[in-house]
Amino acid sequence: MDFFTPIVEEPKQNKNFKAVLAGFRAAERALFTAWAEGFEDRDGKIVKEFQTTFNSTFWEVYLHACFREYGFHQNWASATPDFVLSANGYEFIVEATTGNAAQGKPSEWDKTYSAEELQSVRRFRDLNKEAVIRLSNAIVGKARKYEKFYKTLSHVHGKPFVIAVAPFEQPHFNLQYDRPIRALLYDYYVDEDAFLDNPALYPNGPPAISLGYVEKDNGSEVPLGLFNNSEMAEVSAIVFSCAATWGKLSSMSTNTETVTQVFSVWATPPDGVPEKRMGPPSECGETILDGLQVFHNPNAKFPLSPDVFRGNRVVQHFFDKSMGEWVYEGRLDSLQFRQVHATGKHRIRNT
Repeated sequence: MDFFTPIVEEPKQNKNFKAVLAGFRAAERALFTAWAEGFEDRDGKIVKEFQTTFNSTFWEVYLHACFREYGFHQNWASATPDFVLSANGYEFIVEATTGNAAQGKPSEWDKTYSAEELQSVRRFRDLNKEAVIRLSNAIVGKARKYEKFYKTLSHVHGKPFVIAVAPFEQPHFNLQYDRPIRALLYDYYVDEDAFLDNPALYPNGPPAISLGYVEKDNGSEVPLGLFNNSEMAEVSAIVFSCAATWGKLSSMSTNTETVTQVFSVWATPPDGVPEKRMGPPSECGETILDGLQVFHNPNAKFPLSPDVFRGNRVVQHFFDKSMGEWVYEGRLDSLQFRQVHATGKHRIRNT
């Protein structure tokens, strides 16, 4: 499948698509094409959507590549939902969606890297609030579609239903790690701003608090804790990553026409202490699954087994009923943040 030969006129091409056509990105484009191997374009629109909207198609291709990495079998016989999967005979459904910018607000590619902009992202409350709102919109929308349509399909009914969501809702979305999604699903908000204001009060790091809701600009409330009761029992789990961006391709391939440096932050064992790393792609060691997180619904009607997505450095949040406690697999050895800088003949910034 040829994603990169333009089939839409230049004015309609997405800004991200234009950026990845740069000559020095040939190795990255080749890797993306390899990711897409075996992906079936069931409605005949995926290349056009990639060139005009970019992020949603990128996310689907990335998920497809992850599922191949896991060795899942994909059944392409049905037009919808996005992924009908099985792992060693265990069948489940994955529907992909993205958090997108609200109308009238900056798109994720509208970064200026001005001093004012960089200063603003050193405080996280506003960034996390916007992410919560847009992620809620995406997840609730897919949950409603399941209730109205997907669960009536014979190949879906009775199987775990997973929503895979990626946040592309604002500039610098890659800074959020798991703060907004954990708040949205479990009403568990890690307040980094409180720690930055008074670090001496929190020797063990930022405090976790319950917010109950976040307020939109129009005053309406977005409830938090979607998985804390049975109202969303039809959703078995959420798959999430804010590191599944073109920067992953940059960090996993080698560009010969530019000098690429990968800046990343990793939780490090045994205690998960954040460690900053910087170096060329050949030294960063990032894999396709790094940054992937799975948030299980303890009230799911059809629970997803934690065995399905268990993998090296893949983070999972689930309640173990046999132990009566929450388990956070992989959080002490995981990718939290990544930014790619290319310098020399070309200079670019991406995530």
